[in-house]
Amino acid sequence: MVTSELRSAVVDLVREAGRATMVYYDGSVSADVREKDDRSPVTLADEVAHGILLEGLRRLDPGTPVVSEEAEAAGYEARRDWRRFWLVDPLDGTKEFIKRRAEFTVNVGLIENGEPVLGVVQAPALDLLYWAVKGEGAWREEKGGPAERIYSTEPAPGTPLTIVESLSHPSAELEEYLRTIPVARRVKAGSSLKFCWVAEGRADLYPRLGPTMEWDVAAGDCVYRQSGRKGERTSPLTYNKPDLRNTSFVIGL
Repeated sequence: MVTSELRSAVVDLVREAGRATMVYYDGSVSADVREKDDRSPVTLADEVAHGILLEGLRRLDPGTPVVSEEAEAAGYEARRDWRRFWLVDPLDGTKEFIKRRAEFTVNVGLIENGEPVLGVVQAPALDLLYWAVKGEGAWREEKGGPAERIYSTEPAPGTPLTIVESLSHPSAELEEYLRTIPVARRVKAGSSLKFCWVAEGRADLYPRLGPTMEWDVAAGDCVYRQSGRKGERTSPLTYNKPDLRNTSFVIGL
């Protein structure tokens, strides 16, 4: 169960981590870009946000494990019996961040019994935040304004669709898939904002036909799942898999 106190505290924690990333984003401090072992980029902003989130979640929810992109995850033998754990991506969209594009996010999701029950997605450079709690809907807060309930749309069969796709991960597989459905227009977005665009009805479908990790998707997936007008939206994503890796998925079906 997610209390309003826990949700509010996690939102505050994500905002704190977001403010820390902005010190590097606006150039006040060098972000010190370098490569990880998998050749993906990492910056000091990723690491500082990771530290804030890890310390904060351990304080707010002691005893519940935290899995973060910026720390080595426990092996499956240790994880297989977990019923509750946090999934954290301290800075999703590092490539956008490095290029000074505003569409990067700080993501925190809480998994219980294999599904996300709390998700917080903040885009600090846009002053935009989304959050959702299982059974309580999906919400957006923008530029200090009040929280507003958001809803996804379910187009009628055959209706031309608005597709949201990755800024940084084009693929031949995506082009092939889009030839099989009616497409009205295509828009690009960075990071987990793609889930949120579907959740608020700005797009109908988010196809990702390439690998991602569970921490990339948990918070945004929660926002999407809770955006239905008549109950939860169905998601193909699952959690606490042996290698924490997702294969291709389509959000919005």
